[in-house]
Amino acid sequence: MAQLDTLDLIVLAVLLAGTVAYFTKGTYWGIPKDPYAGSYANANGSKAAKSKNIIEKMDESGKNCVIFYGSQTGTAEDYASRLAKEGSSRFALKTMVADLEDYEYENLDTFPEDKIAMFVLATYGEGEPTDNAVDFYGFITGEDVSFSNGAAAEEKPLSNLKFVAFGLGNNTYEHYNSMVRQVNAALEKLGALRIGQAGEGDDGAGTMEEDFLAWKEPMWAELTEKMGLEEREAVYEPVFSVTEREDLDAEADEVYLGEPNKNHLEGTQKGPYNSHNPFIAPIVESREIFTVRDRNCLHMEIDVSGSNLSYQTGDHIAVWPTNAGKEVDRFVNMLGLTEKRHTVIGVKGLDPTARVPFPTPTTYDAAIRYHMEICGPVSRQFVASLAAFAPDEATKAEMAKLGNDKDYFQEKVSSQYLNIAQVLEHVDKSKKWTNIPFSIMIEGINKIQPRYYSISSSSLVQKNKISITAVVEEIRVAGGEHVVKGVTTNYLLALKQKQHGEPHPDPHGLTYAITGPRNKYDGIHVPVHVRHSNFKLPSNPSTPIIMIGPGSGVAPFRGFVQERAAQAKAGEPVGKTILFFGCRRSTEDFLYKDEWDQFAADLGPAFQLVTAFSREQPQKIYVQHRLKEHAREVNDLIQNRKANFYVCGDAANMARAVSDQLVQIIAEERGVPVEKAEELVKQMRSSQQYQEDVWS
Repeated sequence: MAQLDTLDLIVLAVLLAGTVAYFTKGTYWGIPKDPYAGSYANANGSKAAKSKNIIEKMDESGKNCVIFYGSQTGTAEDYASRLAKEGSSRFALKTMVADLEDYEYENLDTFPEDKIAMFVLATYGEGEPTDNAVDFYGFITGEDVSFSNGAAAEEKPLSNLKFVAFGLGNNTYEHYNSMVRQVNAALEKLGALRIGQAGEGDDGAGTMEEDFLAWKEPMWAELTEKMGLEEREAVYEPVFSVTEREDLDAEADEVYLGEPNKNHLEGTQKGPYNSHNPFIAPIVESREIFTVRDRNCLHMEIDVSGSNLSYQTGDHIAVWPTNAGKEVDRFVNMLGLTEKRHTVIGVKGLDPTARVPFPTPTTYDAAIRYHMEICGPVSRQFVASLAAFAPDEATKAEMAKLGNDKDYFQEKVSSQYLNIAQVLEHVDKSKKWTNIPFSIMIEGINKIQPRYYSISSSSLVQKNKISITAVVEEIRVAGGEHVVKGVTTNYLLALKQKQHGEPHPDPHGLTYAITGPRNKYDGIHVPVHVRHSNFKLPSNPSTPIIMIGPGSGVAPFRGFVQERAAQAKAGEPVGKTILFFGCRRSTEDFLYKDEWDQFAADLGPAFQLVTAFSREQPQKIYVQHRLKEHAREVNDLIQNRKANFYVCGDAANMARAVSDQLVQIIAEERGVPVEKAEELVKQMRSSQQYQEDVWS
């Protein structure tokens, strides 16, 4: 027998170790892992291995009702959670909430007929599915949809499926609530039976919450009848347990103080960076671009070098905000947590399907500051649920009245834009609401969401630096005592002040933990990721473009023009490039005034800037009026030179007025009826010749 050398021994040892590993599954050296590292979108983008079979998941966990959500800003997810809680507490349903991107749908044809599926679906942008609903939408509406048992669509493969549907939309967009409408149509085409009406909430009219409340009661009544449910008195049943960890200090290495995941906790952020995992990016430049004292508009340059984050001109950048210290203090104070704000807590789901919305162990302060949307709008249903925990009978009666009286709630809460801590102050500021379980706050307050901004730079010109143009938001409430401040834009303003030498920035009386958890954002950093958009320049730079972007709606068009100027300087033929820009006064808020002159020099006659300064004459003039003045040229470019038409900015007023004006221009310039012009504009939208990047 040949003598074994060192290399042979090493190989044999490795093989032996591998064999033991295979048969023991790592039993002998397995160590407990951070339970949150897998369940909350690991920093490397992977998720814990789990079944994507929803039928199997429901059977394993004993569920008979699943509420799927397609959500972009968190509202649809919140509604799904509320339906799950109500179904459980009022009707004894065994409910679970499911993110649409976590499951596959080929086996929906085996969905048991004694169970119910609910779909809560937001429509994003121009009739598009939300990011987490893209695959589901493509599957269920596909022409060649195929299920596990092989039945074709005409054989009604989903005849066992009973479902409920509610959509979240905005009537200022052309494709209002198209997601719920198209998914509903697809499910019914495949044989599924809808119970109740397909509800539609309208954010554009400001009635989303009341639309949801008005829809769900008759839905529950019909579901009760069809499924043989029995209603009972609803009592609060916590979804999460919250345990104060006396064994841990807030500075312990394993305690999350605002870090979004384990890699960030350990100080080793890793990509890919996305909506679950931000890149902590340096702000390399920030400046004020308004010239008045009482209003702010920020220009910022975010450096994404070394992150592998990429963008295309027209995309969006997401900024992960931090709540203002003033509002964190108010919330902590009203719940009587001031002395315990830095106490470490562990949060666990009491149900195997419940997903904790932030990593733990953490502290009360960190959860409130970095993870909970404490400044968001308050639902009437949530206020009603807190009545049981009021400090006395008088406050309980007031909370119940607010929760049950739609008009009273509108007068006292909605019209005043109160957040939840302000509601508690309004009811009784002198008392601490110490009876409120922290679990109900986690359940009832949305997870804080990234805010999206149109990127105002060209990826061709500066691929590693992303520009942001953001007006610092505030709402002055008529007859109210307070001013509502934008959460993220004031956070960005604080960062700008810090970068310019202010040692203790406090924009509009607000302070922020701008150095981040454990000072990991020090040196003026901000958590970001990129979201890709369909708002794009034509692939051929010689195609003419017409851009309408008043105010900060000019942001993506700065990027468009910057790109075309670079192409022109490189000798490429560039088509006509017209920008309609509007603001109040040329001396106050004319964004990038000096840059347009340089772009004009680079582009020559191809570039044309048309301005509308609304307050520089007795009668206000807006971009749609300037558009009308250039009717002949606009129509010629669209009709004969196939120009792309772009709109960015306010959806409710400006975008609609511009669309109406274009219809009038086409009707008058081509001598066709308005109805025909409307159809032509609709065709432009369908073919992406007319594109919008708008918000309400």
